[in-house]
Amino acid sequence: MTRTRMALTLTTLGLTALLGLAACGAGPTATQSAVAAGVADEAAALQAVGFETGLAEAAPAPSASTPADRREQREDRRHAARKFLRKNTLHGEMTVQGKDGVKTVVVQRGTVTAVDGSSVSVRSTDGFALTWTLGDPVRVVQDKKKVEVSAVKVGAEIGAAGVRDGSATVARLIAVQ
Repeated sequence: MTRTRMALTLTTLGLTALLGLAACGAGPTATQSAVAAGVADEAAALQAVGFETGLAEAAPAPSASTPADRREQREDRRHAARKFLRKNTLHGEMTVQGKDGVKTVVVQRGTVTAVDGSSVSVRSTDGFALTWTLGDPVRVVQDKKKVEVSAVKVGAEIGAAGVRDGSATVARLIAVQ
């Protein structure tokens, strides 16, 4: 009985220490958060269509200790629907309320057909084509890491997000696959 209590106590202390260390894990630095905040709406829009930029906050993972019930089953179906949309969304616009007011965020998934120093042309699989003016600044990410604009090449599969500025579409965030 005493050995069982000791083993249980040591296991509990070990798990408590492990959880404490996990809570103290390295999060984003203030500089990373400030840079990401500049393109937060665009990062969320790209994440909604299936591009992980590493900039948008991830949804918290569900607890492993809760039993499956109807609410969790509904959430699982919603998650499957969101996954389907992320994988199959090609392009679109959404109007969002940001801290700087209302803006129209534009997203597109497709293949780069042309690149020059100030713009990128992209064609989605449904034939929709859009030429994006590169914003100042524009953030380009690949494998959740910032890369140079030169990583965007003809033939590359990308996700682009930005804002509508009159008749121009200005890219603020590009995710290269």
